[in-house]
Amino acid sequence: MAGNSKGVVMAALIANGSIAIMKFVGYLLTLSPAMLSETYHSISDTGNQVFLLIGIRYGAQEADRRHPFGYGKAQFFYSFLVSVLLFGIAGWESAKHGYEALRHGTKEAARQPTIPLTDITLSFPPVYVNYAVLLGAIVFETWAFYKARQELDRQIEVHGWSGYREAFRKTSDVTTLTAFTEDFIALSGAGIALFGIYLTRTTGNYIFDAGAALLIGIMLMGFALALAWENKRLLLGESMPADAEGELRDLVAGWDGVREIVDFRTVYFGPGEVLVATDLDFAEDLDTDAREATIDDIEAAIREAEPHASRIYIEPVS
Repeated sequence: MAGNSKGVVMAALIANGSIAIMKFVGYLLTLSPAMLSETYHSISDTGNQVFLLIGIRYGAQEADRRHPFGYGKAQFFYSFLVSVLLFGIAGWESAKHGYEALRHGTKEAARQPTIPLTDITLSFPPVYVNYAVLLGAIVFETWAFYKARQELDRQIEVHGWSGYREAFRKTSDVTTLTAFTEDFIALSGAGIALFGIYLTRTTGNYIFDAGAALLIGIMLMGFALALAWENKRLLLGESMPADAEGELRDLVAGWDGVREIVDFRTVYFGPGEVLVATDLDFAEDLDTDAREATIDDIEAAIREAEPHASRIYIEPVS
């Protein structure tokens, strides 16, 4: 799973890094508020992909004395950090800039270049640069979004989830989830910016460009809050989904020789890594050897039913 996640993040990093440079050039030529919002967005996304790659690399470290269950939760932390940065840098700055543009106006700014063009001859209005950049961004983002969606679809099929909504609530692969969300809002933002700039160019009314910037910022903050909430559940040590945990519990409860489940708990300690711990009351006629053999058989059955159960602890109790 880590390899698939890394490929998704690398695709997003390449796309966002290239797009950020192109958008900034477009903003310098036109002073478009929507283009500045999109520049903030792509710069933030590029930095976020770096954080996600750090999380993947750090989380892949082997368990040691200080971290006996490994470093898998590092990916949860870095994904949470990404959601905060997405809100604070891209979302807030975009919304603030769009709001200021609505208040003070950008009619002249939208028409004038911000860098001297003494040595540059343009045979077309600078705003066309924005069109080309945003159309290029849509192409790049579509590719990155396709890669992330492909991986998420694979997980949905493996787990038998009903769709993206259930995957969003249940997946522990927050790296792919974050990349998928970022790519989706990046694609949407580029479309909104393109539409707003086009309307301003067509009507001469700056409010469309400024409104697009504000809308992009609000959208970014909304998705950032949703991502932060989803990462919080895993950072706090969420258990497996109730239905999946219930199946494992029923499997153990119906095992020959198990009289009662005294306690049964699961928790994610990394993407695709589940800890299962249970206290079992065994039948009195099982001797020590038979009890140990039964425990081994139960562990094997749990791993077969849930391949992500990488650590299983079964404790016999009286």
